[in-house]
Amino acid sequence: MRRSEGTGAAMWRNKCGDGPRATPNVAKMWRRAPSPGKTAAMSSISFSRRVPGDPAPTPWAELVAEAQARGAIVVDLTLSNPTRAGVSYPDSLLSCLADPRGNIYAPRPLGEHAARRAVSELYNARGFALRPEDVVLTASTSEAYSYLFKLFCDPGDRVLAPTPSYPLFEHLARLESIQLQPYGLAYDGDWHLDVASLPKAAATGSGRIKMALAVSPNNPTGSCLNAGELARLGECSAVVISDEVFASYPLGDALLPSALDCDDTFPRVVLGGLSKELGLPQLKLGWMLLGGPPAFREATRRRLELICDTFLSVNTPVQLGLTELIREAAPVRDSIQRRVRRNYAALQSALAGGAATLLRASGGWYACVRLPGTADDEHWAARLLRRGVLVQPGYFYDLPFEASIVLSLLTEPQDLDQGVRELLQVLRDA
Repeated sequence: MRRSEGTGAAMWRNKCGDGPRATPNVAKMWRRAPSPGKTAAMSSISFSRRVPGDPAPTPWAELVAEAQARGAIVVDLTLSNPTRAGVSYPDSLLSCLADPRGNIYAPRPLGEHAARRAVSELYNARGFALRPEDVVLTASTSEAYSYLFKLFCDPGDRVLAPTPSYPLFEHLARLESIQLQPYGLAYDGDWHLDVASLPKAAATGSGRIKMALAVSPNNPTGSCLNAGELARLGECSAVVISDEVFASYPLGDALLPSALDCDDTFPRVVLGGLSKELGLPQLKLGWMLLGGPPAFREATRRRLELICDTFLSVNTPVQLGLTELIREAAPVRDSIQRRVRRNYAALQSALAGGAATLLRASGGWYACVRLPGTADDEHWAARLLRRGVLVQPGYFYDLPFEASIVLSLLTEPQDLDQGVRELLQVLRDA
């Protein structure tokens, strides 16, 4: 079997719950199908080039679909939806959504002040100094990216984006008619910003790089950029966007670095949300945290208010219940944190000294495993699939190795352990 075609016309990402982290990465599982002949009814229809044509499944997608149809997948090591991962939720957790004040529609573009204050207090309890005025609520981090692209970029502008990482950026950028310029993360026993991959100097005029995107901890590498590396990104762009949705899940005892800690001289926006913070993707609430010089924060806030007022997508009940949700769902977050740490430690122990190498990660819900280069990552994934174990080939995320796979640390421990035993057997049989 040859490795499936790249993203090309692959359009649909797979986000927590319905699509990048719950099942094998949909963005890498589809390719563009030949265009069918136009019917009379379609002859006058012209679709935007921002949305690729009709998709067709890649060979890997077909292989997975066939295994699913036969019920042959015994262990799913791609599962990353916490609401389907055997995590315990309090029965009354969502009762706060029944607040009768939610019967009244009184939208506030940047979000209810009490909800913005709740987010600021969540971060301030961890030692940050965040004002409620610098919190902007959205329905998701995907929506936050969309708003920020609208705010800072014109069609054709360039945005720096990390590789490896998940393919969400390519689709959001295409929908906003902007161009991604990749920068690298290099691995030498730990992940680092590949400084050589950055532009030599910030572009000027119409070619200026408007934004630099960072994911910290990264999906799937689990790596974090330190303050110096974030500053280097800031030298190459007008503003840094730091996606820190997994920041509450360190895999060790050390606190993870945050762009909130950076010097206020460079403009930045930090992203977070309930989906990962509390394991509640179904409530659809994210946030943007504005940092940097006061003039930047004020100008950004005013313009975001116009964008948010145009769409008004954040629902009222979740905002009214946010303070209680943050308090009552803390045990859910703690349970997830214990699980990902336990699973990462189990992988470290099982793979130590063997043919497979667990790459070092600092935080998050994923683990990257490097495999022998005697076969590519899709060959290894296919061998595991024949044994009933579903994993994600590393090329889904552009991991820079001949052969690698990505595993979800959110998987129930007994499933992860069984999957690892199968992996070790596949390596012995190779």
